[in-house]
Amino acid sequence: MEGLRVAKADLTVFVHPARSSNLRSAVRRQLSSVLFTYDEAFDGVLLSHEFSIEDDKAKILPGLTPFCGVKIKAKLLLFSPKPDMILEGKVVKIGADSIHAVVLGFASAAILKDDIRDEFKYKEKGETGAFVSRLHKKHAIKVGSIIRFSVKSVDEVFIHVNGSLLQPNSGCLRWLCKHQSEDASHERSKKRHRDANKSDEFDENGDQRQRHKSSKTYSHV
Repeated sequence: MEGLRVAKADLTVFVHPARSSNLRSAVRRQLSSVLFTYDEAFDGVLLSHEFSIEDDKAKILPGLTPFCGVKIKAKLLLFSPKPDMILEGKVVKIGADSIHAVVLGFASAAILKDDIRDEFKYKEKGETGAFVSRLHKKHAIKVGSIIRFSVKSVDEVFIHVNGSLLQPNSGCLRWLCKHQSEDASHERSKKRHRDANKSDEFDENGDQRQRHKSSKTYSHV
């Protein structure tokens, strides 16, 4: 899945002097306070972090409430979806006009009817519904399905993604993986067949066989 990236950064984390006796715990607390929220400086949502303190002698910054500035080197895992990227999410709600999913367990995504390709037709059975492919009856999207879709736009404030299922490689991930695996197996079989045919063109001494018989010349007396 796209949209995930690792960033390395030199940061200064502000810690209250009352917590300066255990800087590592204080820094971890500060970084953890911004988990799963969009940070403009990182251009993404912080999912996890690792860090090392460069100098355990923090500098006290003057002000109405003084803080200690602690310099660290951090390794950050960020979720930063952009238009046309490919994401995967779990369907949590489905209706005739839209599909709603959750990405990575926290980001919401919505795919409206206009962004669902005509191949899929909405079918309702009892209180549940599903989008079923007209071309492949076993290719269905329903509540609980993991889907692959592309990004149309992103609302960073609410961490909401507007998605699309117009691309041919989008849909139910389980069906797509199985279909792609079968296609790959078919291609490998065809390649083995081509290789076998090529090997038949050589005799036991390694000399290439003549595909055509040598022509004979007839003379008329």
